[in-house]
Amino acid sequence: MTRQGICHSIVAMTSPTRRFPPDHFINRELSLLAFNRRVLAPVADDRVPLLERLRFLCIVASNMDEFFEIRVAGLKEQIKMRSQVAGADGMTAQEVFSRVKVEAHELIAAQYELFNGTILPALEKEGIVFLRRNLWTEEQSAWIRDYFFREVMPVLTPIGLDPAHPFPRLLNKSLNFAVELEGKDAFGRSSGAAIVQAPRALPRVIQLPRELTGVDNGLVFLSSVMHQNVHELFAGMNVLGCYQFRVTRNSDLFVDDEEVKNLRTALQGELPQRHFGDAVRLEVADNCSEAMADFLLQQFSLGRDDLYRVPGIVTLMRLMSVPDRVDRPDLKFLPFRPGLPKSVSRHYDIFAALRTQDILLHHPFQSFTPVIDLIEQAANDPAVVAIKMTVYRTGTDSAVTEHLLRAAQKGKEVTTVVELMARFDEEANLNIAARLEEVGAHVVYGVFGYKTHAKMLMVVRREGGGFRRYVHLGTGNYHPRTTRVYTDFGLLTSNEEIAADVNEVFKQLTGLGRAGTLNHLLQAPFTLHSGMLKLIRAETENALAGRKAHIIAKMNSILEQEIIEALYEASQAGVKVDLVVRGVCALRPGVKGLSDNIRVRSVIGRFLEHSRIFYFHADGAEKLYMGSADWMERNFFRRIEVCFPVLDAKLKRRVIREGLRPYLTDNCQAWEMDSSGQYRQKTPRGARNCAQESLLGELAADA
Repeated sequence: MTRQGICHSIVAMTSPTRRFPPDHFINRELSLLAFNRRVLAPVADDRVPLLERLRFLCIVASNMDEFFEIRVAGLKEQIKMRSQVAGADGMTAQEVFSRVKVEAHELIAAQYELFNGTILPALEKEGIVFLRRNLWTEEQSAWIRDYFFREVMPVLTPIGLDPAHPFPRLLNKSLNFAVELEGKDAFGRSSGAAIVQAPRALPRVIQLPRELTGVDNGLVFLSSVMHQNVHELFAGMNVLGCYQFRVTRNSDLFVDDEEVKNLRTALQGELPQRHFGDAVRLEVADNCSEAMADFLLQQFSLGRDDLYRVPGIVTLMRLMSVPDRVDRPDLKFLPFRPGLPKSVSRHYDIFAALRTQDILLHHPFQSFTPVIDLIEQAANDPAVVAIKMTVYRTGTDSAVTEHLLRAAQKGKEVTTVVELMARFDEEANLNIAARLEEVGAHVVYGVFGYKTHAKMLMVVRREGGGFRRYVHLGTGNYHPRTTRVYTDFGLLTSNEEIAADVNEVFKQLTGLGRAGTLNHLLQAPFTLHSGMLKLIRAETENALAGRKAHIIAKMNSILEQEIIEALYEASQAGVKVDLVVRGVCALRPGVKGLSDNIRVRSVIGRFLEHSRIFYFHADGAEKLYMGSADWMERNFFRRIEVCFPVLDAKLKRRVIREGLRPYLTDNCQAWEMDSSGQYRQKTPRGARNCAQESLLGELAADA
């Protein structure tokens, strides 16, 4: 974890004077593990297509990797610093870690139980067979042996452990094999152990020819290939044991804001070290000997609590490629074609359309194409003089980047605010920044110490003797691939007051000066937190005055203590509060006398719920905001965010109808939290209401 990150964690634990006792708050790490249990649930649901169930299993594995790389790593850093500061939940880092290690072991055990006991047998029935090493035929063994010599052995570097060959520095999350040996080699050495790292270029799953397996998809794990042939790496010696293992490391980056002079240079120097941070977890196959497990723990300076014995491959996440490579549409979600708003035809002038009306896009049910079209048409339009855009995550080979490059090459003023600290996308963003600079674009990196998380695009066009600005604001990233799997909203508008606000934020990001007053946008770190508190407290006042009061908020996470306390006070005043929180929720609903009027639900479905929508009844005025900020301390105080209102009455009704109401009545993919903090999945009683399915049916082009 970074020094800055550690500091932020401790600051989060010393938030304003607590008005409510610790048992009214749920711990962040434990809530995150509960979220992953909900993501694991579809793996056991035979109503979900089989290959999608495997995909959910891989998603949980990936989520758990990040949980250890960031959250557990942070706990360990705090424990190392002997921090005794308690969070809003009253728990110290040591107490949290003690709970986390128990629940993480249980969750990972449940994951492998489903994989081995449910998914693999179900796949086999469908002719997707992972061939077990002890059941290979002679012909299969011969083919695999040939594959090993041809494709695997040339790229392996076995390292015998002796005084001249110390334990190697192993990459984060790499697949490795610890080999126990007997005998002497050509130089008379007999260390008794060696390490073999499988290069990441090697596929973790290999497909055999149909004539050898009798099925269309006969597969073997790379680990099985290695186990069967590892003796070929140690000629003349006896292999007593071969055990696959994987180490997970702290993957947060250290950038010292007191010493760094050039963020880009500092980050380029730090990125290579990410793969070699302090170890936080060791996964070994369940057949690993106790002696070897203890040896590995010692090498990584880990304790027994950090050891995870797993009954199967230690790289479950790398099975994510299987659903894509297996051609079985009947075992996947039905494909769909995203729709387009009626105001957008196949061949249209985006600028003319936006001069007439605002355009609201609801992804993935509706296409991201109009946003791409805005950038593309801006790049090609001689009347466009400038394009400004924030870049958080766009993908490596994005059409967005290509259009920006072409616009700059054509002499337009292209300015990009590239967030270099977008976790796990730092390298991609460095590459994008370099490409843009090469063609003359202005590339800035925002404000040091604050992540630029706002999703903003502005096009300046010469019209009628002056300039007109066209804007896109979104709840998600400018990443065409994720817009197919994340639920998000985007607003395209030429409203001059909104555009003036966006322009003011860009001025802050690229230049210097005090923050100006904005017409409509709420901006972090300046007005977003106070603005949300003001809206919540206005509902509280309305309820106390006997007027109808209602708050509906949809987001990824809610953690910020002052917001939670304001919601508790609103509930006590009689405000109805509906929260749709996909992931972490520190608020405890339904507690008598505290949060009787608060309901919390989480929706886990085909698409990742990602949009942030905030609705306030406002005595009938119905104020509605959207943005990319969760109700978390980092979003309010350590990020640059914008939360924008939906001013058009028709579009506001659409957001309520599509983005909120279906999720409050979903009885298929929704989970409700009770007052103890436990989640229970809703089941249909009568009519079946599935938010994502109904939205696909309503908005997709092929509905």
